This record gives sequence, C-alpha cells and structure tokens, in this order.
Amino acid sequence: MTARPLIGVSTYLESGARWGVWELDAALLPSGYPRLVQRAGGLAAMLPPDDPERAAAAVARLDGVVIAGGPDVDPSRYGAERSPRTGPPAPLRDAWELALIRAALDSGTPLLGICRGMQLLNVALGGTLVQHLDGHVAEVGVFGRHPVKPVPGTRYGGIAPEPASVPTYHHQAVDRLGDGLVVSAHAEDGTVEAVELPGSSWVLGVQWHPEMGEDVRVVRALVRAAATS
Repeated sequence: MTARPLIGVSTYLESGARWGVWELDAALLPSGYPRLVQRAGGLAAMLPPDDPERAAAAVARLDGVVIAGGPDVDPSRYGAERSPRTGPPAPLRDAWELALIRAALDSGTPLLGICRGMQLLNVALGGTLVQHLDGHVAEVGVFGRHPVKPVPGTRYGGIAPEPASVPTYHHQAVDRLGDGLVVSAHAEDGTVEAVELPGSSWVLGVQWHPEMGEDVRVVRALVRAAATS
C-alpha cells in the first residue's frame, strides 16, 4: 500500500481559546484545512509557530507544506508603513511561516500558500502588498464568492483551465510581485488571485480559501507533487 504524503499545515497561535470547560492559549487550525488535505489524498500535520531555526528540520520531515490563511502580514516585513486598516501584527507566526517558506523553497518541497500564505510567499521573495482592498469582504466573518480567471500556460491554468467561482475572504492582496513569481489567476477587477514560481519545484499561492469549498483540485495537485518529489 502506497503511503499517503505527509502535508504540514501552519497554524494560528491564539490566547484565551475556549472549548469545553477550558480557556487556554491554543494552536488552532480550522478543520477545513486538514479535511481538505485528507480529501485530496494526503495526511495532515499541524505546524504551530516555533523557533524559525527549526523550520528546515521540520520541512525535511514533510512531503509538502501549506501556509494557511490568517492575520495580516506585518507591513514592516516588506518595508511599508502600517495602514490604519491593517490588522494587529502576529510576529511569531510571521517569523515561523517565512522560515517555513524559505526552507521549502531551498529544499524543493512542494509549497502551497492560501490567502495570507500567498501574500507571505510574495513577501518572502521581496514583493509587497496592498494593505486594503475595498469590496472584497462583503460581511465581517462571512465568506463570499467571486470568479477567478486562470492565466493559460501556467501551473494553475493547467490545474483549473476554466474560470471558477471560489470562496473568498480577504482585504489585502499582492502589489509588487516577488522575485521570480508570475501571476496565474486574476479576479474580474484585476486583483492578483494566484501566483507561482515557474520551474521544476511545485510552488503556488492562491488568494482564496479552497478549504471552505468543494473543489480539491489545487490541493490534490500539491499532494500529487508531494508524492513524487
């Protein structure tokens, strides 16, 4: 029996989380992430914030990495002043996930960034972010949907060759592209919805939240790449 690829997924680190009779600090991950990895044929492992020096060792034990969605990236990471509409910083998570991204890129480990994860991938490669977009969050705490159009000839275009309606919740986006990245999908208003690194390594970022939908194609492609890398 062929072993399922082990896919590490980065997590939140939150104070005062509640479950049952407990209210404690917790490493959290919405269940849609591991469920999506499982549906796509992988085994999911949580990667809570840790010492960035340990990122390479962690990635070496994995077949693939997912950088999950979450809080805004600290603008100081890309040399910008903080906008009043940018959320509170998450320094431990920023440092850990940037280290995971760099370790995956250095080792050629398949890498998927989701929403914040795509934005952090762009920042890791020297890019910048738009700190606020109007009209991309219809209601606070409620996921919306909008169509994205793939760019023909890209990795994402090969995974999903036709425009698709995707689950979305974001107010930030890619501005200046990071070194080597290419755009592989757009929203109708031109917002960058997917980026990737051309070449032999499997590296993709998507602005939307596939863990909130039924379409497993992106994560299935990651799992397949992880099985052969």
